[in-house]
Amino acid sequence: MRPWCAEIACADSVGVVGSPEIVVLLHGFPTSSYDWYKIWEGLTLRFHRVIALDFLGFGFSDKPRPHQYSIFEQASIVESLLRHLGLQNRRINLLSHDYGDIVAQELLYRYKQNRSGRLTIKSLCLSNGGIFPETHRPLLLQKLLKDGGVLSPILTRLMNFFVFSRGLTPVFGPYTRPTESELWDMWAGIRNNDGNLVIDSLLQYINQRKKFRRRWVGALASVTIPIHFIYGPLDPINPYPEFLELYRKTLPRSTVSILDDHISHYPQLEDPMGFLNAYMGFINSF
Repeated sequence: MRPWCAEIACADSVGVVGSPEIVVLLHGFPTSSYDWYKIWEGLTLRFHRVIALDFLGFGFSDKPRPHQYSIFEQASIVESLLRHLGLQNRRINLLSHDYGDIVAQELLYRYKQNRSGRLTIKSLCLSNGGIFPETHRPLLLQKLLKDGGVLSPILTRLMNFFVFSRGLTPVFGPYTRPTESELWDMWAGIRNNDGNLVIDSLLQYINQRKKFRRRWVGALASVTIPIHFIYGPLDPINPYPEFLELYRKTLPRSTVSILDDHISHYPQLEDPMGFLNAYMGFINSF
């Protein structure tokens, strides 16, 4: 498809015959829809359609530069994708992680406001996303790049597999770290179309999240659809217990699944069975 003259990579699997259920997967930063590969087959056993995209600037989608990447644009791309697939009038289950959680918040806001072209959201499951600016702890490199200073173009050009793997591995648990092969697969998605050169632009989402906190957290707090959160508690980016305490205080109606103590920021990759069981428990509860 060509929203805004951009090519968006998308995977769309047909699963259970006769089921009307659709799930759309929204990945995190800085990776891609690859993040869902360990739970993909399990999802096809429950849903009729399992759909994932690489956001603009990520994975195997286009990575225009210079470009002002925004959460609003990514949400519009999701809406356009569903229209392209003829699913604009279907009820959609959203499953998101990290950066994808914020895109889901904007989609939820549009749903709540009954915006033209918005998705009809049946349920939302978030996971290890920094939905609260005040409890989010970005990595040092993210802090340097998000402000777009004079160092940004230098740092993005110096980024290589070694820098990437050294930065990403610590956000996994000590017993669940990715293999070198998995890291190379992730890096291939980032490096495609010179994606390392747009990372600083993509990181503007951190500033956007702070600016639009009321809009996005308010959307979560005010809707009545089922909402769930799957949490790897060893996450250094959304640390326990501060994050979980604020989440439960802000969203008392939401349910939460806390995975094993050693699971960190990428629960769907670190504990795919635990993640899948938690999600199926949520989906089957309503």
